[in-house]
Amino acid sequence: MDRRSFLATTAAVAAGTVAPQAARAAGGKTFVLVHGAWHGGWCWGKVAATLRGRGHTVVTPTQTGLGERSHLLSKSISMDMFVEDIVNVLKFEDLKDVILVGHSFGGPPITGTADRVPERIKQLIYLDAAMLQGGQSVFSLIPEELVAARRKLAQDTSGGLSIPPPPAATFGLSDPAQQAWLTARLTPHPLGTYETPLTLKNKFGNGLPITYISCTDPAYPPLNASKEWARKNNIKMVDLKTGHDAMVTVPDKLTDMLDADSV
Repeated sequence: MDRRSFLATTAAVAAGTVAPQAARAAGGKTFVLVHGAWHGGWCWGKVAATLRGRGHTVVTPTQTGLGERSHLLSKSISMDMFVEDIVNVLKFEDLKDVILVGHSFGGPPITGTADRVPERIKQLIYLDAAMLQGGQSVFSLIPEELVAARRKLAQDTSGGLSIPPPPAATFGLSDPAQQAWLTARLTPHPLGTYETPLTLKNKFGNGLPITYISCTDPAYPPLNASKEWARKNNIKMVDLKTGHDAMVTVPDKLTDMLDADSV
């Protein structure tokens, strides 16, 4: 492909008018970015726009019951449903060679997706994310006092349906404008996804390359157990000096890291 054709294809990708296959033919990568608890696909806006501007295909699904899908919130939403959300995106969009990125609570869904459709995935990137083994729930990884507090919040605010969002500062945001932007968009998170286990038929990661990006300033305490497990199991770890919501606090730095072949 000559330079003029490449530039034309890149412009079409940025405008969302070219199919993933065409983007790959032009040398672009395919990213699926999975958000964390209380968030939605909206949180990746700046990162996704920059990646698309570089000629990549980017999909930012929202999990059932959150964001623009918050009207679907119910007690039937489980961790398996979150996995199915992402599996179906890869299948119905016919995505291949995917760089699958999971932030925070998005970690277990990408692990489950890799277990089911590894042939569609090129790499797993855990962005300050939870790392569950088969049969574990998110609640099994965090301190008992935090589990009790979140269950009480869910009961008091929604009869056990969902956990209300914490203050934006919890996610490592210190800028008032960023805090206000995030607060306006966060939605209650289905409690069932915290309590139900992740189902895996294969070993964690299913043989795929894995990188863990650890946000260190400040660190997010609920992830201590996951980060310790990653270190003990020789998962490739890269530090990013920012708070937990790196896609909001340092979108440009995060985009460069995701786009780097070395990550």
